[in-house]
Amino acid sequence: MEVHDGAELCFLQLLNTSCRKPVATWSEAVFLCCLLSFLSVFTVVLNLLVIVSISHFRQLHKPTNFLLLSLSVSDFIVGLVYMPGEILRKTSCWFLGEHMCALYKYIITLTISASVGNMVLISVDRYVAVCDPLHYPTRVTVRRVKLCNFLCWTFSFLYRSFLIKDMMFQNDNHGSCYGECDFFIDYIAGFVDVFVTFIIPVTVIIVLNMRVFVVAVSQARAITAVTLQHSVTVTSRKSERKAARTLGILIAVFLMCFCPYYCVSLAGVSLLNTSYGILVISVFCFNPCLNPLIYALFYPWFRRAVKLIVTLQILQPGSREANVL
Repeated sequence: MEVHDGAELCFLQLLNTSCRKPVATWSEAVFLCCLLSFLSVFTVVLNLLVIVSISHFRQLHKPTNFLLLSLSVSDFIVGLVYMPGEILRKTSCWFLGEHMCALYKYIITLTISASVGNMVLISVDRYVAVCDPLHYPTRVTVRRVKLCNFLCWTFSFLYRSFLIKDMMFQNDNHGSCYGECDFFIDYIAGFVDVFVTFIIPVTVIIVLNMRVFVVAVSQARAITAVTLQHSVTVTSRKSERKAARTLGILIAVFLMCFCPYYCVSLAGVSLLNTSYGILVISVFCFNPCLNPLIYALFYPWFRRAVKLIVTLQILQPGSREANVL
């Protein structure tokens, strides 16, 4: 390995094996550090509120909410692990060692796979609720949703356990130096990974939501033709369509934030180390932060639950039975 100027090395005592310090400009480093630090704190706090709300209040123990709970757990991990890790990787040298690097990469890839799987499950839930509302209570139960969440995380765990071996092998082939924690993966394995964790799930999400959109439009037209004597049914259908619209916004935001990241990854992992890559990472990190804001805007139960949490009323006896709907 070429000997570099000692001032540019992560470890001055390892002239032949130390990595160079990140080459990002001062303005890029400050921007990324400030942005990701803010998003990290905001993401952790907001998703923790979602997790506590759904876990604590019995009224919120519904199938759709448990899907949102699983998504919030993955978003919470992104804010707690991924964002601080990216600050360290992009603005400084990796001082945590090879084992922590491997654990970091495993946790992040696992979380991303679980997030995509959660979005597929949310799309399926939305599809059944809108397209087959009469059978929804019997087909989508809390027990089945919990099982689906468990299978989603289990599949992500097993799949990433298999893939992380290839990533570690590629690190050895690239002669990774001390002071870096980069993602190296074979092109074929990388293409298969993008296909399995992005192209197929996104295709399923788009197809299901196109079907939901068509059915929702037809239902909206039918509702306008209903007489006043069916006002209760109309109100119920409007509530269902509002919930479906909220989940649709959630999915749309997910696609807008994840697509650039996966497109860059497909074009070449090395692009993530450029200025454009920094922008893509920033957009990607907005998604876990935006999801709780969507809940706050469209779900009154979330606002009521947060009020009870912030005022510490959840510490009172019987608070689990509080009315938040």
